[in-house]
Amino acid sequence: MKTSVTASSAPRLRGERPGGDERRGETEQERLDRNLEEMMQELRVVVTGVQVLFAFLLIVPFNSGFAQAGHFEKAVYIVTLALTALAAVCLITPAAEHRFVFRQRDKRHLVSRSNRIVLAGLVFLALGMCGCLLLVTTKLFGAATGAVLTAVGAVPFVVLWFLIPIRRALTLSREGAGAGRATYS
Repeated sequence: MKTSVTASSAPRLRGERPGGDERRGETEQERLDRNLEEMMQELRVVVTGVQVLFAFLLIVPFNSGFAQAGHFEKAVYIVTLALTALAAVCLITPAAEHRFVFRQRDKRHLVSRSNRIVLAGLVFLALGMCGCLLLVTTKLFGAATGAVLTAVGAVPFVVLWFLIPIRRALTLSREGAGAGRATYS
């Protein structure tokens, strides 16, 4: 027999208010529905890019020039392929998991867990894209120049995808802790 979890007995997400978000006039369940829908919308954009990148990487070995690639390029290729596959797995996981727990009244867990998995997928995606940069720039300009160009190309990923959002999340978390404001919306 399945037991129902009430808002007061359910484990809370970090910084969240019990019962929902009064500022938006929504219940906890409405907020979870909105959070899941927003995540799925974001993933529709990201997953398409991952699939295109993965498809590109899958055809690379069948290119006649790949046979002349050195050991370094082949190592970069296989690591990049693996990172991109991991990104695809992580970024598709929320949809797959949603299908298995559909109508099981576990949305709180689904949203929280999916958020962590998507963040891991974004790390793998950034690394995979940097691997592609390294693969191409090494082939065109040699290993040393390729490494420098890839390091420069990695900066926007680090800054825009991770440092700025993490800094903002920490700022909001500190402000929320002081003012009693919810940090998870």
